[in-house]
Order: sequence, then C-alpha cells, then structure tokens
Amino acid sequence: MKEFSVLMALVDFLPVALFAAASVILQRELHAKMSKGAFALFAAGTIDVIFAGAFKALYKLLYALRLCDFEKLNAVFFPMQSVGFLLAGIGILALLTHRQSGSALAAAAPPAFSGTFLFVGAMVLGLGMMDAGLCVISAKMKKRPLILLFLLSFLCSLCMGYLSSRDFTGAAMNWIAEGVNILGQGAFFAGTLLLCRGELSSLPLRGEKDG
Repeated sequence: MKEFSVLMALVDFLPVALFAAASVILQRELHAKMSKGAFALFAAGTIDVIFAGAFKALYKLLYALRLCDFEKLNAVFFPMQSVGFLLAGIGILALLTHRQSGSALAAAAPPAFSGTFLFVGAMVLGLGMMDAGLCVISAKMKKRPLILLFLLSFLCSLCMGYLSSRDFTGAAMNWIAEGVNILGQGAFFAGTLLLCRGELSSLPLRGEKDG
C-alpha cells in the first residue's frame, strides 16, 4: 500500500507546471533562432517530459482518491522523461554548435532487459546538454548569476534520479522528492524567465549575423 495523499498528488503537479511554463517560454524565444530539426527535437523533448510528469502526478492523484491503481501511468514515467530530456538536450546542443537547418534519430531494445542505466544515462546526458547550453547562453548574455540557477536545477534533477531508485511506498520519501523537484523546476523556471527577459531573442548565435 503506497502512502499517497491527495495533497501530495496535487503538489506533484507544481513542478510539472513550472517546467511546462519554462519550456513554453524557451520555445517561443528560440523558435526563430533554431532550424526546424533542432526546434522539433527540443519541442518534442520538452513536451514529452511535461506529459511524463503529468502522468506520474495523475497516477498519484487517482491512487490517493482510491479510484484505481493505474500502473501504466506510473510505468511510462521514467522512459518518457529520459527520452524527452535527451531530445531536448540534443536540440539545444544543435542550436549552439550547428548552422540552423538540422535533422533527427531512432532506437531499439532487446527482450527481458530493464535498461534502467540507459534511461538514467539518456536523462543525465540530455539534461546536461540542455542546462549546459543555457549556461553558455547566460554567459554570452553576461548574466553569469543565472548559471547558478541552471546548475541548481541540474543538481536537483540528479538528486531526483537517485531518489527514484529508493522505496516510494512511504509518504516521507515522496515529500522529500516533491521538495527537491519543486526546487529544481523552480530554479529552471526562474533562470529561463530572467534569461528571456534579458532579450534572449536578440542574442546572435552560430550562423546568425549581428544586427
């Protein structure tokens, strides 16, 4: 029996909303600067992460309300989130390293193989590329303090990866994870908001002419 409360489930939607808001802001600011391929990867990745988080929170809410134990909503969270961060990270990396007119990718897995370390690796790699890219952009815009926010967001996400391997049947571990997740997504949202208020859309990047 898992110790989910309705309040806990509702709080779980907060980091999802923060990440969604930050993602939409970035999508709007970077749309004109990215190639169709890079933007498609970034947008698809962030949307994937948003839905992964929303499914997880919905699972907790349904469980807390004693409506059902919708296990599939819980099971898809980790793979969806990992692939989502990887795609978003590749999109940001493409923005910083290639002239903008890009492309895509694909994958497969053998039977009876959990592949947890692959998902963890994909999530860390993708999230690392995305946050590192935003740190580079912050430095280019002479907003170095924002680097601390993106680093905090990355560290909190690493902590969430560690916490996901713990026993989540008890309420205490769930509340710890909620706090870490809210702190991380709050830092990501704040960094994104301040970055975009600093005229991110007018910053010249690779392949763009100044002025």
